[in-house]
Amino acid sequence: MKSAKDYLDEANAVVPKLDAEAAIAKYNAGGGTFIDVRDSGDIAKSGTIKGAHRIPRGMIEFKADPAMEALYDPTFQKDAEIYLICGAGGQAALSGKTLIDMGYQNVTNIGGFPGWKEAGGPTEDG
Repeated sequence: MKSAKDYLDEANAVVPKLDAEAAIAKYNAGGGTFIDVRDSGDIAKSGTIKGAHRIPRGMIEFKADPAMEALYDPTFQKDAEIYLICGAGGQAALSGKTLIDMGYQNVTNIGGFPGWKEAGGPTEDG
């Protein structure tokens, strides 16, 4: 039987991680698609990355699969650089592993929104 720690360890082993400063540099260079995987209530409380797509972790599989025509979000392109953020990094790691398992190759965990905000990354209200 697997534990939550097992799932996180597996995700962290395959999803590259980027610190806030490096992620902000990528953002400022205009590279990649930034996705906040927290639920809307959490984003409403703290805000998010300016211009980030808001796709909750529980919807990742549906939004990332073109076969799910009614739910698919064209934000997801197999060759896109995708940067995931959440509250502390765990949901972003798990979402990243899911995307890698689905064939996405350029997926990066940029950790938690508090780190982004503290490092001076551009934000917007939730």
